[in-house]
Parts: sequence; C-alpha cells; structure tokens
Amino acid sequence: MTAKITFVGAGSVVFTQGLLADLFAYPELDGVHVALHDIDPDRLATALAAARRIAAVRGVKPVLTAHASRREALSGADFVVNMVQIGMAAATRTDFEVPARYGLRQTIGDTLGIGGIFRALRTFPFLKALGADIADVCPEAWLLNYTNPMAMNVQYLAEATGLTRVVGLCHSVYWTVHGLAALVGVPFEEVTYVAAGVNHQAWVLRFEHAGEDLYPRLRELAESDGQLRRRVRFDMLRRLGYYPTETSEHSAEYVPWYLGHDSEVDRLRLPIGAYLEIVAENEAEYERTRRAIAADEPLPVEGTGEYAPQIVHSVLTGTPRTVYGNVVNRGLIENLPSGGVVEVPCLVDGTGVRPTRIGALPPQLAALNRTYLSVDDLVVRAAVEDDPHHIRHAALTDPATAATLPVERIFELCDDLVRAHGDRLQPGLRALLGA
Repeated sequence: MTAKITFVGAGSVVFTQGLLADLFAYPELDGVHVALHDIDPDRLATALAAARRIAAVRGVKPVLTAHASRREALSGADFVVNMVQIGMAAATRTDFEVPARYGLRQTIGDTLGIGGIFRALRTFPFLKALGADIADVCPEAWLLNYTNPMAMNVQYLAEATGLTRVVGLCHSVYWTVHGLAALVGVPFEEVTYVAAGVNHQAWVLRFEHAGEDLYPRLRELAESDGQLRRRVRFDMLRRLGYYPTETSEHSAEYVPWYLGHDSEVDRLRLPIGAYLEIVAENEAEYERTRRAIAADEPLPVEGTGEYAPQIVHSVLTGTPRTVYGNVVNRGLIENLPSGGVVEVPCLVDGTGVRPTRIGALPPQLAALNRTYLSVDDLVVRAAVEDDPHHIRHAALTDPATAATLPVERIFELCDDLVRAHGDRLQPGLRALLGA
C-alpha cells in the first residue's frame, strides 16, 4: 500500500501511538508511508522510535519518516492527521489560571467558554498556514482534525483556507454509547444508535436494541439511582429528555446552570480545573514513553477505536463503514445555522467521507446548540475579520462566562488573556479594549 499519511503534531506521542496501533492492525495497510512532523526535535525522535516499535509488534513494515519541515512531511500526502496543540501545557495553564483570578470556574476549557475561545484564537494562525501548505503540496488530501476546539477550528478551516476535504474527529459519541450500553446491560455491538448536534454537545437521539427503545431504561436509572443523579449528564437527561455525548465535566461548561453555583458544583461533584490534571498526566506519560524507549523496554501497543485509521482504511480499501464527523452544516441539521460545524454520522468508503442529513433536532436541544454555535461564529468572525471586539462578543455570549461575570469583568478578563497569550494571537487581535 503506497498511500501517504502525515501526522502533524506527532509529538503528541501517546495519542500518536494509539492511532498507529489502530492503523497498523489493518493487514491491507501494510507498507503505507507514515510521515511524522513536529517542531520539537526530542518529541519527534520519540514518536519515530515509538512508531518503529509498534510496527514491529504488529508485524508490519510501513515506510516511517520524520520531518522537522512541515511542507516536506505534507508533500504528496493522501491523509493529514492534525493533533497540534499550540502553546502546549503552559498555554493551557494560562487558560485556567487567569480566569480563576476572576472567579470563573472551568473544568476542561478546550471547547467552549473562555478557555475554548482563546485556545481557538492561538490555533487559527497555525491552521491558516497548514491549510496553505496542504493546498500547495497535497491539495487532494483529506485533513482529519483532532485539535480542539473542534467546531471552531473546522469552521475556521472552511472559511479561511478554502479546504473542502476536512473532517473533525472525536471519540465522544462512540465512548458515550459504549458506556450507556454497559449501563443497561446490552452488548455494545448489538446496539443501534444515532447521535447528532455539535462536538461535545451532540445528543443520543436513538438508542435501541433488537427493536427495543432503551431510553426508558436510562430514564428509570436517572430517576432511581442516587449516584447517577449526581452526574451532570443524567441531570440533563432528566431535564431535557436526551443524553449528551461528552462527559459531565465537559457538559457542565456549555450551559449556564452549574459552574456558577456552589451548591451545584457540590451536588454534581464537578472537578474544577480537571483538565490541568490530565495535562500533567500526559506530560508524565510522555516521559515514561521516552524512558522506555531509551532503556529498550517494551511499549504498550493498544488500539484506541479512533476514527482516523478507520477512515484511512475505508477510503483506501473501499470498505464501507459509519463514523461520526464534524463538518460544515449544509442542510444536515435544519434547525442549526448554516455554516456552523455540526457532528453527524458520516458514511465512508472508497469515494470519501459523506455526512448524512439528520433533519431537525428536538427544539430544546437545538436551542442549546445554537448558543454554542453563536459563540463559535463570533470567534471565527474575530479572526476572519481581524476584529478584536468579536472576542469580547463571544465571551459575552458564552453561557458559563456570562452567568458568572458582569460585562466589565468579561472585558477585563479578555484583555488579561490577550496580554498573557501575546504573540500567539494574530496581530490584529492583540488590541486591549478595556472595560
């Protein structure tokens, strides 16, 4: 198999390992060219060494190359897997520490909220450059994006780069339904389900087994199990009638009801700053991998069930399958804004990735998704129009931020974050506007 798959941000070594373990598990893909790119030479070398180990364990012989030059890595690629995190752990800590001084709580901070807004703004300049390189050296490649904030990034790519073969990938739908199947005692492989909405706030619309609707079982658990009642997602199921497709830590950030209230933080056991622990664990896991390679110790080779390897396999072999993708809404969900990015089932085969039309969401779900997409659109408008006012408009529109801070403090917070992130933002967005 002579296809070329380029990993951009391959220094995300643990994630890269999981994707390669999945990719190399397909016998038909033996011999593919995997090009690894990262700007950190130590992480790039570690990723290459890990890739060689995984290939050996899987018994395959891919072509493995490592590139400090992004354009060199991209040249002639059929697929580009983006997993770059601009600013790495230091920038993420800033996204938490500065808002915390204002009394603004966050749990994950990578999708919506003030953390998601500034993560997007510092990622957009990279995405514009990446898009230009792809258009120049591999214009027919599929860009498979894992970098958060997913919906903002995919919308920006569509508007600022003109790329059309872009799909944002996330495992939240898969693992949500996997967990729900275990909860009701039904094998995941036997479940029929449909989900749709926006990334990290999609909704399980159908959940069935052998023709039986499993939602009554979930609703009964939501009412009867005291521990489940202390989870945000089950609280949302009770109030809205449908189950959201990301963890309770995530889900709490996208609505105004929880994080601003001490009683709700306690009732629902919300872990403030949880993502900082994940960041620290990721750093520690990288060091463990690095030491294992240096000591010639075995590495774990475990599949992840991620969608990117499945898409590569389906496109190259013609094997049909369904994945969940984040794509620009062109009539896919009729009561969400056109041009926003929605998460829907996508059919994949030798012709590529084709999103499926859902129709209309239940109105209470669409209402929440529309607010989410309004924030996204304002962040994209800020960058595309080079207008720093829209950063503040996005923060004012964000549910959790607006529920916690008065307008003056929101403007002051945005100024502080602009100062903190400095030259990571495009020049026109570095203006301080005051309260």
